[in-house]
Amino acid sequence: MGDFRVGFGYDSHRLEAGLKLRLGGVDIASDRGCVAHSDGDAVIHALCDALLGAAALGDIGTHFPDNDMAFKGIDSTVLLRRTVELLHQKGWQVHNADVTIVLERPKLVDYKPLMQKCLAELLQIPVGAMSVKAKSNEGMGFTGHGEGVAVMAAVTVVK
Repeated sequence: MGDFRVGFGYDSHRLEAGLKLRLGGVDIASDRGCVAHSDGDAVIHALCDALLGAAALGDIGTHFPDNDMAFKGIDSTVLLRRTVELLHQKGWQVHNADVTIVLERPKLVDYKPLMQKCLAELLQIPVGAMSVKAKSNEGMGFTGHGEGVAVMAAVTVVK
């Protein structure tokens, strides 16, 4: 199989009323959205970190710093495409990816298949190699109190 690596990523964002909520490249109907320099897509940010980590290429802040105005309000799908291109340049291919979104509300059950399809396309993997899970935090912590969203991502890459 060649060289095989695992990467892990994490991202979280505060939620605020009146902002757009975008997760996994999909617009989510919500009265609150992520406070961020970019579009605040915590799913894609966690995936970027997992991919970069697996290939030992740093982290998302190294490649797309939040103090660079070139990334102000950017669609995070652009960041994920660039990350995948960077991995390809280094000889890596994404094998599979798994994300867990921790968010009290809105419920994401109807959005998970859309996110799975969008992310698989961006990662250039089969839909069956992309897993999207959503969990509540049962009213505990910042996610449980509805103050924010947290995402964990695991990926495997091969060379």
